[in-house]
Amino acid sequence: MANPAPSTSTAAREEWKGGICVLTYEPLDVETIMRSVSDDRAGATAIFIGTTRNSFQGKVVTRLEYQAYSKLAIKTIAESIRNAHNSVSPSAHHSAHHHVPSLISCAVHHRLGTVPVGEPSIVIAVSSPHRKEAFAACEQILEDVKEKAQIWKREYYEGEREEEAEWKANNC
Repeated sequence: MANPAPSTSTAAREEWKGGICVLTYEPLDVETIMRSVSDDRAGATAIFIGTTRNSFQGKVVTRLEYQAYSKLAIKTIAESIRNAHNSVSPSAHHSAHHHVPSLISCAVHHRLGTVPVGEPSIVIAVSSPHRKEAFAACEQILEDVKEKAQIWKREYYEGEREEEAEWKANNC
C-alpha cells in the first residue's frame, strides 16, 4: 500500500526581531502571546482575539476546522507583520529625537484543526510606544492575514450532516 501524501496543513513558526508568526494545532494561550511582545519601551499593547462564534447567518455553529498551506501561509503572515512595521506611521506623540520604532513587536498565532465554539482561532498582539500605532497595526495585520494568508475554514452546523460542511476562504 502506498503512503498517503503528507498534509500541507502542518504546524509552523517563524520568528525574527520584532515579529513572530505561528500556525498551531494547540489551543492559543492569550497571556503567553501577549507576553511575547512585551517590552519596557511599549506604552501600549493591542490584542485582537478572534473566536469561534456559535452562529452564522441564522445557523447554529458547532465548530470550525482550519487548514492551511502552511509553508506559504507562514511567509504570507510574516510579510503582513513586516508590512505593518514599514507602513504604520509614528503618531504626533512620537519624538523625532528618539530612535524608538512606531511598532516594537508583533505576534500572530493562528489555530489549525478543530476550534470549538468560544475558543480563539487567531490572536494578534502588537506592542508600540503609543496606542494609536498599536491599534492601527493590529487591524492592518488582521485584515491582511484574512485577505491573503493561505488558510481555509470549514463551518459545521447543528442539524446538518458533516459531509455538507463546506470549505470557505478565511475572510468571512
